[in-house]
Amino acid sequence: QLQLVQSGGGLVQPGGSLGLSCAASGFRLGPHTLGWFRQAPGKEREGVACITAHSGGTAYYADSVQGRFTISRDNVKDTVYLQMNSLKPEDSGVYYCAADWNPYASFCSVGDDMGRYEFKGQGTQVTVSV
Repeated sequence: QLQLVQSGGGLVQPGGSLGLSCAASGFRLGPHTLGWFRQAPGKEREGVACITAHSGGTAYYADSVQGRFTISRDNVKDTVYLQMNSLKPEDSGVYYCAADWNPYASFCSVGDDMGRYEFKGQGTQVTVSV
């Protein structure tokens, strides 16, 4: 079965850090653009970060997380990560990873809707609160 399986997340105080992982099952992540998205209650889903295919892919971030979040990929482990530092209450929401076969792209947009991605993770809750 081809799927993305997420792990990590949870509850953290403002200013704290959390890491999310997303592992591919049944396919290789190397040729895929990878993205992280989030959705807070009552708000539209938004792109957080994306990274182009292959090792050393180029990363792009939403302005709201630039400098605090880091997306990375390990194509040997077929896993994509999102390291979140200096978390704020407004970072709370359900986070999703996604993958889209796109081995030749040199650019990805955090403005792309998650619906354009072929594979999506199951979502994981991140809550930033005292």
